Amino acid sequence: MSDVVLRADQLVKRFGGITATDQVSLTLRQGARHALIGPNGAGKTTLINLLTGVLAPTSGRIELLGQDISHLAPHRRVQRGLVRTFQINQLFASRTPLETLAMVVSQQRGQGWRWWSALGTDQAVVARCESLLELFRLSAVMHQRTSELAYGKRRLLEMAIALACEPRVLLLDEPVAGVPAGEREELLQTVAALPAAVSVLLIEHDMDLVFGFADRVTVLVNGAVLCEGSPQAIADDTRVREVYLGQGAGAAHG
Repeated sequence: MSDVVLRADQLVKRFGGITATDQVSLTLRQGARHALIGPNGAGKTTLINLLTGVLAPTSGRIELLGQDISHLAPHRRVQRGLVRTFQINQLFASRTPLETLAMVVSQQRGQGWRWWSALGTDQAVVARCESLLELFRLSAVMHQRTSELAYGKRRLLEMAIALACEPRVLLLDEPVAGVPAGEREELLQTVAALPAAVSVLLIEHDMDLVFGFADRVTVLVNGAVLCEGSPQAIADDTRVREVYLGQGAGAAHG
């Protein structure tokens, strides 16, 4: 049986005369820690929007667990196990982390409309929420309103929500973007501790996170794959240093 969980094959996305994604192929294997990097305008966001169903491809194919999902609605992809980290403006500002996770976990178990009672009576919901709160270092703030949380904690809550959806593939979209330096270490450690059973595609500008987390890296430039390989191979690649990492990157991460 194939261990490939997500496959993009020759994906093309055109906007009028502009080709934003140009014959991009990408394979994510079971348990992968795969990073997608590239300079601004490389096409990373377009590719992620294609994978998650926000955009429909002009041509090409996307497979999740061996099934064609190229034209499946975004929420159907989530149901099948392809989940992207939520954006800040999608968090419930007036709810606490505990309440937010209780809603998501209850919804996953088919009882989302009565999460408030399930939280207190369904031990499976309680246990799952407690596990997520601990994993994402939110136990100490579980009763605080989300609007009152530090920015780093809100990013952790985004990831907790995504994991509560029981993903087979998790797309982490710049998890440390905008996070103050004093809060980054906690977030980096949490990302490193994600369950091995979940395959992760990380989209990130922070090279410390990329090289510390990924076992494979794909580099996009001008909408196309420039190269793919191990972090060390990418760091040593002259083309990558020239277009993205800077001439000193190979030594810095060597």
